[in-house]
Amino acid sequence: MGEKVASDQEFRLSPSVATVDQVIVQEEEDASSVSRNGKDTRLTLSASVRDLVGSSNIMDTLDDLPPGIGQYDDFHTIDWLRDIARDRMRHRHIVKKRQEGCWEQLKGAHDAWSGWVCVLLVGVAAGTCAGIIDIGATWMSDLKEGVCLEAFWFNKEQCCWSGPSLNSTSLLADGECSQWYSWGKILGGSLAGPGSYIIGYLFYVMWALVFGLLAAMLVRMFAPYACGSGIPEIKTILSGFIIRGYLGKWTLLIKSVGMMLAVSAGLSLGKEGPFVHVACCCGNIFSYLFPKYGRNEAKKREIMSAASAAGVSVAFGAPIGGVLFSLEEVSYYFPLKTLWRSFFCALIAAFVLRSINPFGNDHLVMFYIDYNEPWSLLELLPFIVLGALGGLFGKFFIKFNIMWCRYRKFSKLGNYPIFEVLVITFITALLSFPNPYTRMNTSELIRLLVSRCGPEDDTELCDYYRNPNITDPYKYSAVAGEAVNSALWKLSLALIFKMIITIFTFGIKIPAGLFIPSMAVGAIVGRIMGVGIEQLAVTYPDSFFFANVCESQDKCIITPGLYAMVGAAAALGGVTRMTVSLVVIMFELTGGLEYIVPMMAAAMTSKWVGDALGREGIYDAHIALNGYPYLDSKEEFTHTTIAADVMRPRRNDPPLAVLTQDSMTVEETESLLRNTEHNGFPVVVSRESQYLVGFVLRRDLNLAIANARKTSEGVVSNSVIYFTGHVPTNSIGPAPLKLRKILDMAPVTITDQTPMETVVEMFRKLGLRQTLVTHNGRLLGIITKKDVLRHIAQLQNQDPESILFN
Repeated sequence: MGEKVASDQEFRLSPSVATVDQVIVQEEEDASSVSRNGKDTRLTLSASVRDLVGSSNIMDTLDDLPPGIGQYDDFHTIDWLRDIARDRMRHRHIVKKRQEGCWEQLKGAHDAWSGWVCVLLVGVAAGTCAGIIDIGATWMSDLKEGVCLEAFWFNKEQCCWSGPSLNSTSLLADGECSQWYSWGKILGGSLAGPGSYIIGYLFYVMWALVFGLLAAMLVRMFAPYACGSGIPEIKTILSGFIIRGYLGKWTLLIKSVGMMLAVSAGLSLGKEGPFVHVACCCGNIFSYLFPKYGRNEAKKREIMSAASAAGVSVAFGAPIGGVLFSLEEVSYYFPLKTLWRSFFCALIAAFVLRSINPFGNDHLVMFYIDYNEPWSLLELLPFIVLGALGGLFGKFFIKFNIMWCRYRKFSKLGNYPIFEVLVITFITALLSFPNPYTRMNTSELIRLLVSRCGPEDDTELCDYYRNPNITDPYKYSAVAGEAVNSALWKLSLALIFKMIITIFTFGIKIPAGLFIPSMAVGAIVGRIMGVGIEQLAVTYPDSFFFANVCESQDKCIITPGLYAMVGAAAALGGVTRMTVSLVVIMFELTGGLEYIVPMMAAAMTSKWVGDALGREGIYDAHIALNGYPYLDSKEEFTHTTIAADVMRPRRNDPPLAVLTQDSMTVEETESLLRNTEHNGFPVVVSRESQYLVGFVLRRDLNLAIANARKTSEGVVSNSVIYFTGHVPTNSIGPAPLKLRKILDMAPVTITDQTPMETVVEMFRKLGLRQTLVTHNGRLLGIITKKDVLRHIAQLQNQDPESILFN
C-alpha cells in the first residue's frame, strides 16, 4: 500500500499576492483597482452575495447531478462537514416529500429505520463469520496432531465426546481418547516412543508450513489488504480516509479463511484482532444496501463504528467491552446515536455467536474462570508490579516490532512476503513442538494459566501436596510439587520464545492479530509470579505481608490464576494503551467481577509506564509507519505557530491555482486540470481582486465538465463556466456552462494570524479536509490535513515526508 502515494495538494498564490507581506502592502492598490473598475466589480460582488444568501433553495438533493459527484478518490480524505451537510439536505428533501402521499411516508419510515436494520444485519453477519472461523480454526489446529478417523470433521474435543469415550474406561493412559488417532499412532502404531514422537514432530511442522503457505498465497493472489491486524487501517478509515477495496467482499472472504489458516499454523498471533476488520467488511458491504449510508462516507462511518464494536464482541464475548473499544480506541466520530446502535450491533453479534456455540462449552470464549476467591489489599503491590512489567513489555515490543517492520518495508525482504512467512512458520513450528506450552493453541494456554488447580487436576501446573484434612481443597493454597517447578521452567522458556517470535510475526503478510499473543505473554509472567507468591505465603504464613491471607500454614488463599489474568490485562494494555475498554473486556472475558480493582490498577499502571517511555500504542505506531493521514484526537498541540507559517503556497512558491466565478472557459479550466494535481480549487471573483466565492473539488469539476460535453448541446471549449446563479441571457458566443451546484459556497476559512492550536482543533473536531486562509477577506492560501500532519511531524523532529497519502 505504501507504494501508492497520492498527489500532494500544493496550492499556489497569484503573483500579485505572493506572500503575506505583499498582501498587506498591496491592499491599498487593490482597493483603488476595485474603484477604477467601478460599477461592474461592485455589481459582481453584490451578485456573489446574493448567490450565497439564496443558496439554500438551489439544491435540496444531489439526485440530479452526474454520477460520482460528491464522492472521493482512493487514498483521499473525506470532508466531514460537506458530507453531513449533504445528509441534512437529503433528510429535508425526504421530510418535504412525506406530505405527498402514503408511499412517500413509507419511504420516509424506511429511511428512519434503515440504520437499525443495517446494524442488525451487520451483527448477524459478524456473529456468523466468527462462529465459522472459530470452528474452522479449532479443527485445523488439531489436525496438526491427529485426526478423528470415524468423523474427520470433528476436532479432538468433539471426537472424544462423540463416541463411547465419555466413559472413563475408554480413556488411554496419557489422557487420549480411543476415538482420536495421533499421527504417530496412525503411522507408527504406538502412542509413545521416539518413533511416534518424530512422526508427530514432522507432521506438526509439515501442516504448519502448509497452512502458512496457503494463507500467504491467498493473501498475495486475491486480497493483499487481508494481511495484518487491520485495526490501524480501520482507525484511519474511521477518521475519514478512503482506502478502496480494504473493506470489500474479497477482503472479507480471504481474511476469514486466512485467519483460520494462520492460527492453525501455530504462529504467535491471534484471530481476535482481525475480527474487527471482518466485522467492518460486513458493515461496508451491508451499507450499500441503504443509499443513506452507501452514498455518504460520513454516514457510512457510523455503521463502521458499530461494526468494530461487534468485532470485539465476537472476538472476546464482550458486547459492552466492544462498544467501549470502539469509543476509546477506534472511532473518530462517535455521537450518542452511534453509541446506541453500536450496543445493539454488539448484542446481536454476541447472541448469534452464542447460538452457534463454536467451543461447545456454552461460553462465548475459550477461556473463562469459575472462581471468586477473595484477594488481599496487600496483593495490590504485585498487581501494580505486573502493570509496570506490562508497560515495559509494551514499549519493548512496539520499539523492536516497528524497527523490524521498517526494515522489511525498505529492504529486499519486502519483495518476498511468502518466503518470509514460510521461514517464520518453520522456525515457530520447529521451536514450539518440544515445549507443550508453546505447542498448544495460545487460547488454550491462556485458559490453562488463568484457571485454578484442584485435587482432580493432573497437569504439571497443578502438582500440589494437599492436606487431606481440608474439606475444600479448591480454596486453599498448598505446597508445590516437583512438576510445578518443571512447569515454571518450561513457561519461562515459552515466555522468552513468545516475546521474541511475536516481534517478527506481527506484520507479515497474513491475517494476524496481537491481542492473544500479548495476553499470553502477560499471563505467563502473572502465573509465574502468582505461584511464587503462593509458595512464599505457604512457607511464611506468619509474616506481616501474608497475615491477612493465611489463617494457618495450610490455609493460605492465593490464586495464581488471578495473577495470570491481571498479567494478561497489563501486557495487552502496555501494547495497545487501552484502559477502560480493556478492563471491561477482561471482566466480560473471564467473568471475574470480584477482580475488577486489581485489573484496573494493573491497566492504569501499564498505561502510565508505557506512556512515560513513549506515548504511541502499537496501532498508532503502525499508522505512522505507513504514512496514513491520521490526526490523533488524544494528542495535544502546544506550539505557538500561526496559520501563515503552515499554509501553502510558501514564500517563493509558484502562485495559487484558482478559478474565477464567471470568466474562465472550459478549455482554460481543462488546461488547469491537466497542468496541476491539486484536489480542489478556490473560486474567486476575479484574479485581480482575489475575493473568495467558494471551493470546488477536482473530481467534481472533471465529472461535471465531462458530463456536460456529452449531454448538453452547445457546450464547447470556448464556453464560459459560471459558478454564479445569474448568467447573462444576451451573451454572444457558445452556450455557457453553469456549475454552481458543485460549488461549496460556504468553505471553512481562517485568517493568516489564526493560531495553529486552533487550526488543529478545527481539523480534529470538525473533520476538515482543508481550510482556506484569508487576509481582510482576500484569498491568501490553503491548509490541508496533510499540511497539518507534516507541520506536526516537523515540530516533533520527524520526517515530514513520512506523511504519504492525501
